[in-house]
Amino acid sequence: MVTSSVLPKVVDDAGEGEANPRRAKWWYATFHSVTAMVGAGVLSLPYAMAHLGWGPGTAALVVSWGMTLYTLRLLIELHECVPGVRFDRYRDLGAHALGPRLGPWLVVPQQLIVQLGCDVVYMVIGGKCLMKFAESVSSWSRAPQLHHQSYWICIFGASQFLLSQLPSLDSITAVSLAAAAMSVGYSTISWAACLARGTPAAAEGGGGGVSYAYKDGTAADSVFRVCSALGQVAFAYAGHGVVLEIQATIPSTPTKPSRGAMWKGAVAAYLVTALCYFPVAIAGYWAFGRDVSDNVLVALRRPPWLVAAANMMVVVHVLGSYQVYAMPIFETLETILITRIRLPPGALLRLVARSAYVAFTLFVAVTFPFFGDLLGFFGGFGFTPTSYFLPCILWLKIKKPPRFSASWFANWGCIVVGVLLMIASTIGGLRSIIQDASTFQFYS
Repeated sequence: MVTSSVLPKVVDDAGEGEANPRRAKWWYATFHSVTAMVGAGVLSLPYAMAHLGWGPGTAALVVSWGMTLYTLRLLIELHECVPGVRFDRYRDLGAHALGPRLGPWLVVPQQLIVQLGCDVVYMVIGGKCLMKFAESVSSWSRAPQLHHQSYWICIFGASQFLLSQLPSLDSITAVSLAAAAMSVGYSTISWAACLARGTPAAAEGGGGGVSYAYKDGTAADSVFRVCSALGQVAFAYAGHGVVLEIQATIPSTPTKPSRGAMWKGAVAAYLVTALCYFPVAIAGYWAFGRDVSDNVLVALRRPPWLVAAANMMVVVHVLGSYQVYAMPIFETLETILITRIRLPPGALLRLVARSAYVAFTLFVAVTFPFFGDLLGFFGGFGFTPTSYFLPCILWLKIKKPPRFSASWFANWGCIVVGVLLMIASTIGGLRSIIQDASTFQFYS
């Protein structure tokens, strides 16, 4: 049962009667979605390809692209599945489909893992790329005390304390637009620089070249690496956790529902995603083979000015992406503090609550700065449910398609594949984190 106290009503184009008017256009949805999806995970796709190989790696990218576009369409359609009501939050849609008790307990933890996981990973990659940029453009940054990655993560985190004080998703539109542009920029530089570099054999005029064989190790190690790589691919398709929040910014009327504009923006975003993901994955793996780094930009050296520019683009992008994923958490956190703990709303509450969240993600990022392993773990444990099979469960529960119909088969197929992917990639990513943590030195 849906009540107006839980879910906001449909409003007209002017967005009257709402504190945050719904005025976004379809292209707003495009760059918000690009910012949310085309994140730092694209830089690890060559690394995932190295563990999967040419055939399985390409197949994983293509199948994931198609599956997640399908499940994204389901969420967009379910946004206004009840006349007169808009499900502006994933948790509200879950409560409607699965009940007020089961729904939030099933959806909210998964969405929180997605948003929190993205923010932690963006802290790590922001610090890494900031350090790489400084090393490329300044000789003083080569001082030994500035080689500590943790320091650069803290410097990047300091900027998030400032951006977190912006009030809502609408207020970071300019930041999100810049972030979307940067994601296309550094993705293009990444694959173009890999093609220009060529393989070592071609670059050096000698024999040998790169190897595309699987890395040496036991059968168990190979299986776990493959599982972790699947999680990294899953992490790359991460926009579902905030898609309803993005659609909530678009105006809707009974004659012109928001799903039309949102789907148009989502398709445009997925086309941009394909233009970013596939060239980077293929060119990066082709250039470096099985020895590619978990961040392909780190492996690139020439030309130095272009590599430095690409790293700074990553920094700008994750500045915006962090906020896109953090804003729903900020809203939930402040709502709980106001309604349950009875704290007065205002600038002081915003400052303390949001700063506490930023500080927590910064602490986790400094403690576990393992970029590739974090992608594998969060991709499996958090992103696979929200992007691959949870939308299908909600669709089956709400729409109830006829058994053995095309829709029934499609959704159950996504559920089976998604659950298997979640189990495999979670185990693989967790094992990699444990292995790296056992040998990690904090000041490195």
